Amino acid sequence: MGLGNLFGMLKPGAALANATHDEMRAASANGGAAIIDVREPGEYSSGHIPGAVNLPLSRFDAAKLPQDKPLIFVCASGARSANAARHVLAQGRTDIKNYAPGTMGWMRFGEKVV
Repeated sequence: MGLGNLFGMLKPGAALANATHDEMRAASANGGAAIIDVREPGEYSSGHIPGAVNLPLSRFDAAKLPQDKPLIFVCASGARSANAARHVLAQGRTDIKNYAPGTMGWMRFGEKVV
């Protein structure tokens, strides 16, 4: 089953789904989903999940999001990324998830940042 199938089809107004650690690991390894890190540039440059793209929440523009693959939002601990993901979900995009453990959780799982 590909990552796209794991996202399922959310209906407008649906609750935000959370990505599992295995989903995040797969997205980082094979690029099957775009990882959107909404932390500020200094936070991002101090260490981010491999493959993550930085689109800071302070100047977030949903028009800059990739359209060709599902999205997983991440921040330090899951709160800011959930806000960004809900914003995009409210605009009607359905192929999104939040990685609730955040970058800090990624490291607690023993994963490396770059």
